[in-house]
Amino acid sequence: MIGKLLPYFSVFFGALLATILLTPIVRELSRALGMVDKPDPRRINTVPIPRGGGLAIVIGLALSYGVFLAVTGRPGIYGVPDAVFLKMSVLAATVALLGFVDDKFSLPPKLKLFGQLVIAFLVWFWAGLGFADLWPSIPQWADCALTVFWITGAINAFNLIDGLDGLASGLSFIAVLGMAGGVFFVGHPAHTLFYFAVAGAVLGFLRYNYHPASVFLGDCGSMFLGFVVSALPLVSHVPNSFLVSIGVPLLAMGVPIFDTSLAILRRLIRRLIAGSPAAGEGRVMTPDRDHLHHRILRAAGLSQRRAAWILYALAAAGVCFGLVAMSLESRAGGLWLAAVAVASVVIFKDATIEIFDAGRLLNRVAHANDVISRRRQAVWSVPFYVFLDLAVLIAAYFFCAVALGLRQDEHTIRSFLPVRVIATFVFLVLFQTYRTVWSRAVTSNYIRLLLACVFGSVAGSVFIYYWPSTVSPRLTTVTFVWAVLTFAALLALRVFRGVFRDLFYALDCARLKGRKDVSRILVYGAGLRYRTFRRELVRTTSANDRMIVGLLDDNAFLKGKYIGGLRICGTINDAPAVINALNVDAVVIACVVTDEWLKVVKRILAPTGVKVTHFTFAETAV
Repeated sequence: MIGKLLPYFSVFFGALLATILLTPIVRELSRALGMVDKPDPRRINTVPIPRGGGLAIVIGLALSYGVFLAVTGRPGIYGVPDAVFLKMSVLAATVALLGFVDDKFSLPPKLKLFGQLVIAFLVWFWAGLGFADLWPSIPQWADCALTVFWITGAINAFNLIDGLDGLASGLSFIAVLGMAGGVFFVGHPAHTLFYFAVAGAVLGFLRYNYHPASVFLGDCGSMFLGFVVSALPLVSHVPNSFLVSIGVPLLAMGVPIFDTSLAILRRLIRRLIAGSPAAGEGRVMTPDRDHLHHRILRAAGLSQRRAAWILYALAAAGVCFGLVAMSLESRAGGLWLAAVAVASVVIFKDATIEIFDAGRLLNRVAHANDVISRRRQAVWSVPFYVFLDLAVLIAAYFFCAVALGLRQDEHTIRSFLPVRVIATFVFLVLFQTYRTVWSRAVTSNYIRLLLACVFGSVAGSVFIYYWPSTVSPRLTTVTFVWAVLTFAALLALRVFRGVFRDLFYALDCARLKGRKDVSRILVYGAGLRYRTFRRELVRTTSANDRMIVGLLDDNAFLKGKYIGGLRICGTINDAPAVINALNVDAVVIACVVTDEWLKVVKRILAPTGVKVTHFTFAETAV
């Protein structure tokens, strides 16, 4: 047993010791070369920290593993030709060199990306590695494109996630060990020696990179680790095992990949909002402070260690899930389905900034002041409603048939579907539903919509009843269900804009919670004026710096209730305590108050020292 484990301990602790000894030397070399990250608004470090420390990982790994191979006479990676291992070592060193040059001279992002693409292409063209071993039928051009995308994406993923002390190095350590575990699971332990060497080198560097860090990975280290983590599955792939070759590496790199995907989406949207590439906000390759680690750091009370451990836990959970899925074999499908559901919740929760920016873009388009844009919007709004209504009516037909257990065949669908849809659509036109501005609809408009659905359902049933050579069972039940179902579906479609507006405001509040320059508002009055005031805030979300944190209302029975997701904290007499508890900056009076009562309100609020304003809408002579 000792003899079998000795090689793994040797490569791990050899790389660990070499990196521990080399990192202080590389740190001082970086300092002497002027490769230092100085504090600025985008960076988290508050003191100058040398970068480019990843060079210690590269040198330590090369020296320790090279000595091990020379002494033992083993191949670089078991089952991999020495020529392939040598070529990949050269490419890995080239990636590290490119990163080191960027650390020293700050290369233009496009030039750095071009270098990464060339190196990724050489992995496929020169080293002969790719996804063809997993999918033999894949075309060469697709294999090349997928290989280049996989490697370049991983390099940039680890590069972008390197924003907290010890984050990128810790995530790569977890990823490499997880991938080694996957190879162990399928009975190929000899393939994992290099994995353990990489893990040892990263752990040795983490000794100096963990918070408070004395040296940073820099692009040299983060790009090298991204290359190694993405290339190892291609080098030591296990035939006929998708989970080992792709599944576990994907899960191991889940946090960096997720963060990179959100960053690209966010920057593309902001580029569209900015209107031109020259704008300060909106360049796809421009850094920002909305990465996943920045958000978790704000949520963790600016504790770098806590934020890093949260992301470590997410990465470890992904790796554990992959390993468990491998052990479950045929039952792994259900586990993957559960993981997709959990991941969807996590993605929606952590993608609030991207959703908010998408809403900004939609809001900018919808409220464009350009006359031509307004005219085009008015022209296309009716056909858009018609198209959506027809789609909803067709979906309602099939839902109704399934819910009532009605037999459907080609003849039945061809006979009944057009009748139901056309009859209801005709009455929607007759009741002028397409002339209604639904964002400002009143009760009579909704009654018209209901009547259109009822008359359309009855007319369709009468037509089907007298249609020759057709028999429709349960016609009365279908008539009632169709009327109710179509009204509910069409109503939901028309009130969606209001729901979207409320969601947009909720996302705006989530965005503002992380800022220190936001004015926290307590609103006095929870009636119609409050809703109007809230709507005005929604209309100015792109430039909004105010956030409602609570409500006051003189109806004592409403205390503790919620309106629009905001809690009614009490009456105006409770204002001083509420202002202190919620750290309120301003109070907005959004209700009708007499002059006498206004004096009372001012007297109650005066000791708090907060700003008080009165939101009104009134009719005045012009």
